[in-house]
Amino acid sequence: MKRFVFWQILIAALLMAPDSQAQSLKDLLNKENIEKAVNAITGKSTASMEGTWTYAGSAIEFESDNLLQKAGGAVAANAAENKLNEQLARVGIKEGQMSFTFNTDSTFTAKVGAKSIKGTYSYDASTQNASLKFMKLIPLNAKINCTSANMDLLFNSDKLLKLITLISSKSNNSTLKTIGSLANSYDGMMLGFTLKKE
Repeated sequence: MKRFVFWQILIAALLMAPDSQAQSLKDLLNKENIEKAVNAITGKSTASMEGTWTYAGSAIEFESDNLLQKAGGAVAANAAENKLNEQLARVGIKEGQMSFTFNTDSTFTAKVGAKSIKGTYSYDASTQNASLKFMKLIPLNAKINCTSANMDLLFNSDKLLKLITLISSKSNNSTLKTIGSLANSYDGMMLGFTLKKE
């Protein structure tokens, strides 16, 4: 049985390799790829949210494979991601300019540039969902896809708009409307951030 699981993980690591160029076995069996494969097979994350995570780009996830196919697959996801990156940059959310620090005492700090907002969080590993409460008042639920090096923090589109308005000091109505219309045009998607662990 253990041998069968090992081969499943190895095949998943090969299929989930970041690019299709020839890679060494060492690259395929690195910790990040193994974690992704284990997460894909078991449906559960093995990593912890705790630590400081820095923004690396937008993240998009379709709520079902059927929606992904209807939307034109990876091409639509790529186009939506590029548009979201562009709009987030307009409100000051750029690579290296935003971070989240999740502490062991269930508190967190979100920073964009010089602006900092504190809150509390709870994480349910079985559902991979987190409940974030900003300033003890504003609750937001997020889906978490996490390995030891990367984390996607994903929100329903209307909740992402609320978060951007809250944490960004540069948000303006036209940019928020653009992000809102982007989210509406890709109904059935979760939008958010790809974060890298510091």
